[in-house]
Amino acid sequence: MTVRFTKMHGAGNDFVMIDDREERIPTEDPAFIARLANRPDGIGCEGVILVRPARQECLAPVAAASNGDATLLSRRNQESTSIPDFTMRFFNPDGSEAELCGNGARCVAAFAYAIGAAKAKTMRFATLAGEIAAEVLDDGRVRLAMPQPKDLRKDFVNSGVPHAIVPVADLAVADVANEGRRIRCSEAFAPAGTNVDFVEWTGEQSLLIRTYERGVEAETFACGTGSVAAALVGVAQYGLRFPVAVTTVRGDVLEIGGIWNGETFSDVTLTGPVKTVFEGEARVN
Repeated sequence: MTVRFTKMHGAGNDFVMIDDREERIPTEDPAFIARLANRPDGIGCEGVILVRPARQECLAPVAAASNGDATLLSRRNQESTSIPDFTMRFFNPDGSEAELCGNGARCVAAFAYAIGAAKAKTMRFATLAGEIAAEVLDDGRVRLAMPQPKDLRKDFVNSGVPHAIVPVADLAVADVANEGRRIRCSEAFAPAGTNVDFVEWTGEQSLLIRTYERGVEAETFACGTGSVAAALVGVAQYGLRFPVAVTTVRGDVLEIGGIWNGETFSDVTLTGPVKTVFEGEARVN
């Protein structure tokens, strides 16, 4: 099969984006997805993202919208019976499907607008983590209204997918590969495992982060849901306040917004850069 694709990255997370509105990609075949994602003899990426049609059965609760952002709020408050603009399917490099990828969702918003799957810069799309509202900003960044966080506890939160937070004094010397793998596979998070974020608190509204990502099974340049998780735990447990600037390994900055009432979060957003790298065709057997 010949697959047309666009390579994009969001703050260093790189993705293979595919317009699959005709639903040709065999999503039931993890090996096919893995061959696309493989770096030595595939395209190479940290995730394969498909844009597919949205149908009535895709409907799910809409994620919280940005505090004070009237455009996203209007999208959130649309009639619950309306169908989203499209469906996002996200696959890890090993071919397994995940509920959500924050940086991937920011890229897919820009991609969907470019190919016409979303008719406006403000959009809604279905994911396994629920319905997401997004906006392509005039400066080229993309803002997401994230799903309602779940399972918040000491140094852990599900920000769309599970994340364990490991505070460290010096992020540069953190053993992300070995310690991250140990925690990711530990009995405490069995059987599904967890993503692991090593975090250095650098101020009341800032932090540094490195992430060991489940499904990639290695450290990644950035992780959107991990950045959100780190900010949420920082606000709830370590005295940070919104908005929180999260600096990734490459030096990219993701901005996390939200409201914390002392018990629960609302209106959580993720804002950051996206970039189209190249377009092409891949022949996949």
